[in-house]
Amino acid sequence: MKIRGVCYDVGCVYGPRVLNINTRPVFDAAVTHRELEIIRSDLHCNAVRIRGSDIGRLMTATQDALEQGLEVLLSPERWEKSPRETLGYIVAAATAAEQLRERWPQRLLFSVASEATLFVRGIVPGKTITERLAQLRRDFRSGRYDEPFRAFLGEANEAVRRVFHGPVTYAALPFEPVDWSLFDIVGVDHYRESRVKDRYEETLRRFLSHGKPVIITEFGMRGYTGAESSGALGFGVLDNKSLVLHHLPVVGRLVRPRLNGQYVRDEALQARELTETLEILDAAGVEGAFVFSFDEPLSTFSENPRYDLDMSALSLVKTYAGRRGTTYPDMTWEPKAAFTAVAEFYASHQAGRATAGPV
Repeated sequence: MKIRGVCYDVGCVYGPRVLNINTRPVFDAAVTHRELEIIRSDLHCNAVRIRGSDIGRLMTATQDALEQGLEVLLSPERWEKSPRETLGYIVAAATAAEQLRERWPQRLLFSVASEATLFVRGIVPGKTITERLAQLRRDFRSGRYDEPFRAFLGEANEAVRRVFHGPVTYAALPFEPVDWSLFDIVGVDHYRESRVKDRYEETLRRFLSHGKPVIITEFGMRGYTGAESSGALGFGVLDNKSLVLHHLPVVGRLVRPRLNGQYVRDEALQARELTETLEILDAAGVEGAFVFSFDEPLSTFSENPRYDLDMSALSLVKTYAGRRGTTYPDMTWEPKAAFTAVAEFYASHQAGRATAGPV
């Protein structure tokens, strides 16, 4: 694979307005600089998918990554907004990104959206992501959502290209009916678990059949025994009620987020599954892949399994609350077995410089 990457979140905002949960509550440019440095030098990535909601944060991290020699897949993500609001936001992000593209031509790839059927309100009926997912499970084969979905993507592609003059892609769910003729690169968020393992390579061939470079924009695995076959890979095993209560003003301090059951930590499983998936992707001939994700600051590690939120995280590092790591004493996290596994794979598969442009 030419592109050996990892996803890096500068903070996505979600939840009801009273909560506005941010996946990276505190953004420190110095910390991001150091983490991107580790991603390049120790994880052996030559690319990073930078995702988040705040355009200022996105541009700060993207410029830093480009300055460090990394290729960037820029994924601005503003969830739970109407197609019109989402388009306005995407165009604003693309306009800002063009200034960076002019300085680093052929080093910046822009994603017009990610998993729009779930994250854009109004394409599929439902007030929440959970409701829209349930609706899709009931009748996504009917094709009733194809027209509004394609209309949104077509308009997004056209609007972005008016202000951003580099290559453009979209991070699709595997079942979304994307017209890939619109885009320079085929992008798909493609996870591998027991329910799709027997069809994983087959679905890859379907995306490769378009005759364009294919990038797996997102894939990953959680770190508890049975994660690969639990059916909870998409949304994890957090107790969502405790998470919401924890983020409420005042009373939230009395509620500690926890898992929704009893689980056994299994870092070896996560490492093994990621390595196997990378081997499949490399053999299939995809242009590149982005492991999800580098870190998840809200998913803190605990010695108590009930409160070990890191077991529900897809991250390559485990976040500590109130202390620093030992491998990197300047960071508040510690690499997991998955970090080492991905680093070893990428180091052994270095094949020249990545390219964000069509090949």
